[in-house]
Amino acid sequence: MILTGVFFGGKPRIILESIVRGDITAFASKAIIEEYSETVQELSGGKHGAPSQEAVSSFVASLNIVEPRTKVMASRDPDDDKFIECAIDSGALYIISGDKDLLVLEKYKGVTMITAADFVSKYLTAAD
Repeated sequence: MILTGVFFGGKPRIILESIVRGDITAFASKAIIEEYSETVQELSGGKHGAPSQEAVSSFVASLNIVEPRTKVMASRDPDDDKFIECAIDSGALYIISGDKDLLVLEKYKGVTMITAADFVSKYLTAAD
């Protein structure tokens, strides 16, 4: 969701802008931020063009950093477990993602997996 919002816009960008404004509280671990940074660097060198470094920096600065203590093995893709661990330990209600390995879980230990489009239609449109 983060990378889609930075590179392409749409509903994910609406969420990113809401996080930067402080309308939504978002959490990440150091491992998550490292993954975002690596992926942004990879995509910036490709056909997608480089996103504004300011946009990426503003978003990262808006995140609440947590160091998860919980360890889970819940996703079909073990690389995605770090998002679930962060959500559980931060007390987050949602993981907003387009990743099918997360979305298939629907809910895990009180954390709901939701697409950006569904999140915007359910929680942000009414606030406009």
